[in-house]
Amino acid sequence: MIEQLMLVGESKYGFAQTVAELSDKIVAAGWKIPAQHDLQENVRKIGKDILPVKVIEVCRPDYAAEILSADSLKMFSPLMPCRISVYEESDGKVCIARMNSGLLASQIGGTIEEVMGKAFNEMEETLKGFLK
Repeated sequence: MIEQLMLVGESKYGFAQTVAELSDKIVAAGWKIPAQHDLQENVRKIGKDILPVKVIEVCRPDYAAEILSADSLKMFSPLMPCRISVYEESDGKVCIARMNSGLLASQIGGTIEEVMGKAFNEMEETLKGFLK
């Protein structure tokens, strides 16, 4: 089941290029990036060394509003914004990971399925040019 819930694909590009160009493409597709988290730097602050990992938060405020405008759907707000992780593995491979929010949303149904499914499909389309 976990293999279905989390999706991982290898990037065609190096780490820095993947993060930079993916971020540009996300914004060009009409999404916002409210934050990027440099997990390698955060871990370095406690004296540990890991390979590069950046988590890109992505949001479509119009989609978020469809969910957050109903009290009964606000319980799903922990799933927002969507997150994409770009990381480097020890063999040098750069991966792009994300939650299969389309699958999760299909289990919930209704507005969540409609909105999260739409968001998932758009983001998968955006990622196509980056994955091997």
